[in-house]
Amino acid sequence: MTFEPFRDGVEICHLGRGGPDVALLRYAPGASVPRHRHQGLEVIIVLSGSQSDDHGQYLAGDVVLNPKGSEHEVWSEDGCTVLIQWERPVTFVG
Repeated sequence: MTFEPFRDGVEICHLGRGGPDVALLRYAPGASVPRHRHQGLEVIIVLSGSQSDDHGQYLAGDVVLNPKGSEHEVWSEDGCTVLIQWERPVTFVG
């Protein structure tokens, strides 16, 4: 598996493309992804560490569902690895 830069402090490893897409995201401590709107369903499983967004903090083993049309900013205070599946690209709004 190969990770590549995605955002400052966030790396991505694509596992499947062509819709729905599946990837691992690895956040360094303090890293974030700017506010964005979902154009389709996104499913996140926190594998290690913790991830936070506008709605709360999610720990290892938590599953997060972000429906079409939802918006959030995402960050990790202590670093984390998540498995993410999304139907369509997001639109950055911040």
